[in-house]
Amino acid sequence: MGVLAASVTMVGAAIAGAFGDCIVIFKTLEGMVRQPEMSGQLRSTMFIGVGLVESMPILGFVMSLMLMNK
Repeated sequence: MGVLAASVTMVGAAIAGAFGDCIVIFKTLEGMVRQPEMSGQLRSTMFIGVGLVESMPILGFVMSLMLMNK
């Protein structure tokens, strides 16, 4: 049962992380098209945002490992 709970947790975290990355990158590219002179600042902010979004699947992975050992 722990393996099933861990797999569901990991799948949910992976899907949510991919969806969040898509939104962050899409909105950054949209901002770059609208204001090309801000592209450097938008790009650095995008990398920070992607890093924060990617921390959630890592936490999901840690939770799934904890569920498997329970």
